[in-house]
Amino acid sequence: MVNIAIVGLGLIGGSMAKGLRNNGFTGHIIGVDSNQHHCTIAMYRGLADEYLPLEQAIEKSDVIMLCAPVDTNRILVRSILDTIGNTNKVVTDMGSIKSDIAREVKDHPNRGRYVAAHPMAGTEYSGPAAAIDNLFMNKVAIICDSDKSDDDALNLITALFKSLNMKLIFMKSSDHDVHVAYVSHISHITSFALALCVMEKERDEKNILSLAAGGFESTVRLSKSNGDTWAPIFTGNSSSILEAIDTYIEKINLFRKYIEQKDGDALRDLMKSANEVTRILNQ
Repeated sequence: MVNIAIVGLGLIGGSMAKGLRNNGFTGHIIGVDSNQHHCTIAMYRGLADEYLPLEQAIEKSDVIMLCAPVDTNRILVRSILDTIGNTNKVVTDMGSIKSDIAREVKDHPNRGRYVAAHPMAGTEYSGPAAAIDNLFMNKVAIICDSDKSDDDALNLITALFKSLNMKLIFMKSSDHDVHVAYVSHISHITSFALALCVMEKERDEKNILSLAAGGFESTVRLSKSNGDTWAPIFTGNSSSILEAIDTYIEKINLFRKYIEQKDGDALRDLMKSANEVTRILNQ
C-alpha cells in the first residue's frame, strides 16, 4: 500500500480519497487544501488521515495527487517536481485539460516522475461535501503522454485507476484537449448559456420556471457547476473550445434555418442524425 497526498479536497479529490481507502489501495491519506473550511468538512467526513501543509505532505507521501483547479495544478507541478528530486515519488494530476500542464513540465529534469491523468467522472456539485463513494466505478481514466513517464510511475498510477474499476485510454495531451472540448466542455458551456437565456426571460415572465419539466432540469444540471473550477478550464483550453463552440453554433443555425423555413422534413433528418449518438454511447 502507498501513502497518498491529495491536494484539493473537492469532489474529485474527496471521492478519490473515499475510493482508494475503501479498496485498500492506500494505507494513509494526507489532505492538503488552502481552504480551511474545506479541511474542516473533509476532516468531519474522514476523507484523510491527517492534514498537512504541502511541503510536509510531499515528504510523507509516495504519490502526490493534484486535484485542485487546473490553473493551480499547473503552478504547483514544477515546484513539486523540484522538491521530490531523484526520489521514487510520483506526481499525478486529475485535471480536465492537459496541454498547459504538459508544456509546464516538458523540459523538467524530473518529468518522468509525473503522470498526466484525467478520470472522466464527476457531478455538478463541488467541495468535500460532494465527495461520494464509487464515483469512478466503470468510468474512463485517460492517461496522457505515457511515453514521457517513467515505467514505474506509469505502472503505479494505472494500478491506482484499475483498483477503482476504471477503463484506461491512452492519448496525447493535444488530442485529449480536443476530445474533451467536444464531449465535456461544450456541454457545460451549453448548460450555462441555456440557464442564462431562461433566467433573462424569467425577469419578464415570472412563471416560466414554474413550467420547467424534467427535460429542462436535466439540460441545465451542469449549470450548477462551480465557476472557480470551470473558468480556468475554459480559458486554458480556449482554442479547442472555440472550435467546438463554432461547430455547435453551426448546428444551432441549421435548426434555426429549418424552423424559420418550417421545413419539417429537414428538421426530422437533423434529429434522426442526432439520435445516432445513443447507439454510439450504448456500444
